[in-house]
Amino acid sequence: MTALPLAATTAFRPPRIIDEYLDRTPCSRELFARSATLFPSGITHDSRQLDPYPIYVERAFGPLKWDVDGHEYVDYIGGHGALILGHNDPDVTMAATAQLAKGTHYGASHQLEVEWGEEIRRLVPSAERIRFTNSGTEATLLGLRLARAATGKPRVLRFAGHFHGWHDHATIGHMMPDSTPTIGVLPGIAENVVVVPPGDLERTRHVLETDDGIAAVMIEPTGATFGRVPIAEEFLHALRDLTARHGVVLMFDEVITGFRVSPGGAQGAFGIRPDLTSFAKIAAGGFPGAAIVGRKDLLDPLDYEVTKRRGSEKVRHQGTFNANPVCAAAGAAALRKIGSTDACARANATGAKLREALNAVLEEEGVAWAVYGRFSAFHIFTNPKGREIRPARFDAFVCPADELRGNDPATLTALRLALLVEGIDIAGWPGGMISATHDDGCVERTIAGFRSALHSLKKDNVLPA
Repeated sequence: MTALPLAATTAFRPPRIIDEYLDRTPCSRELFARSATLFPSGITHDSRQLDPYPIYVERAFGPLKWDVDGHEYVDYIGGHGALILGHNDPDVTMAATAQLAKGTHYGASHQLEVEWGEEIRRLVPSAERIRFTNSGTEATLLGLRLARAATGKPRVLRFAGHFHGWHDHATIGHMMPDSTPTIGVLPGIAENVVVVPPGDLERTRHVLETDDGIAAVMIEPTGATFGRVPIAEEFLHALRDLTARHGVVLMFDEVITGFRVSPGGAQGAFGIRPDLTSFAKIAAGGFPGAAIVGRKDLLDPLDYEVTKRRGSEKVRHQGTFNANPVCAAAGAAALRKIGSTDACARANATGAKLREALNAVLEEEGVAWAVYGRFSAFHIFTNPKGREIRPARFDAFVCPADELRGNDPATLTALRLALLVEGIDIAGWPGGMISATHDDGCVERTIAGFRSALHSLKKDNVLPA
C-alpha cells in the first residue's frame, strides 16, 4: 500500500475497509493529491470531506453515477438534494442545452425568467412576489433583510441545528449542541440572533412574548437536515399561529423540501402558508439558482415604484447571475415536470420502501441501529449511546437532538467507505435523498450493499460480530 496523501495521513495502519477503498480508487486518490495543493482540505464543499479522500465523479444519469476509476454507484446525495428528477433528466437537459446555443447571459430581462417565476407561483400559493438569487444562502440572507425592513425590528429567532446557509446570521446556532457565535462573526450580529432548541414550543412562545425585537422566525419545516432531527407538524401550525399573533415574519427554508416533499413543498403538504420562503436546488432544476418568495408587502421594499410612492428607502439587491437564462430554462422545465407528474410521490414511496427494507437488514443482522425519516429522505441512526432499540420501532421524536446528530467518527467513516466499496454513495450525516428515478433495482442493490457493508464493519471490529 502506498502512502496516503499528506492531508489524510494517519499514525496507524487503516483497517481492511480502508485498504480495500484505497486499492479500488487510485484515480480519485491521484486527483485528491492534486486538490490538496489547491483547496483547503482538498475539497470545495465541507460536506465532501471524507477520510482518506472522497471519490471523484466523471458522469451521472438517473439514480446512478460513475467515478473516474470506472465504478458505478447508486447515488443518494443527488446533487445535495437538487435532483428530484435524477441526474441528467432529459427534459431539463434539453431545455438548458437549447438555451446554451442562444446565450448564457444577456445582461437584460428575458422571457424565461417570467416563465420560471410563473411556474413557482403556480406551485406555491404563498409566492405572491418572487426575487431570484443564486443560492439558498443568498435567498435566506435577503429574506432576513426584507423581514427587518418590513418590521423595523433587528432580531431573528432560529432553531439550533437548522441550516440556512453560511452567512453570518445563519451560522450562529447551526452546530449542536454548541450555539455560540462562530469565528469571524461580528458580535453585533451574534447579539441579534436568538437560538431556541428545536421543537421547543414553550421556549419559542416565551421569546416571542417577552422580546418585541424579533423580526422573523426561520425554520426548516421538516426539521434539521430534512428531518434528521424531525419537527412535529403540530409544532409548525402552532408556530404559524404564534408568529401571526405577534406580528413576526415566519420564514420557511425550503431549499431542500421545496418541490420535493410535494410539488408545493412542505407548506403544500402541511397546509401552512408562511410569510416568506427560500427556495434553491430543485427550484433551478439542479442548476445554480434560488429565490426568496412570499407576501407582496414583504417584497415591496425591493420595488422602485412602491418605495418611491411611500418615500421610503429601497432595499438594494443586485446579482450578476440572478435569473440567468440557462438556469431559468432548466428551472422552468423541472418545475413543469414536477407539477404535471407524480415525481414527488414516487420518490416518497421509494423512500418508505427503502427505510423499511434497511431496518429489516438491521434486525436480521442484530445491529442496534435504525433507519428513519419521512418523504424522500432516510437517516441512519448509529446509536452512539448504545440504546436498547428495535430498528423497525425506533421513534426519532423521543431521542434528543444531540444524540440523533451524534456519530462516532471512526464508525461513520468506516460505514461510508464500506458502502462506497459496495457501490452505494450516501451523504455524510449519514443518510441520503431519493429521486423519482430510484427504482426497485436500486433498492435491491442498496439492501445487498448495506448488508455487505455491515459484514465488513463486523470483520473490522467496528461492530460486534
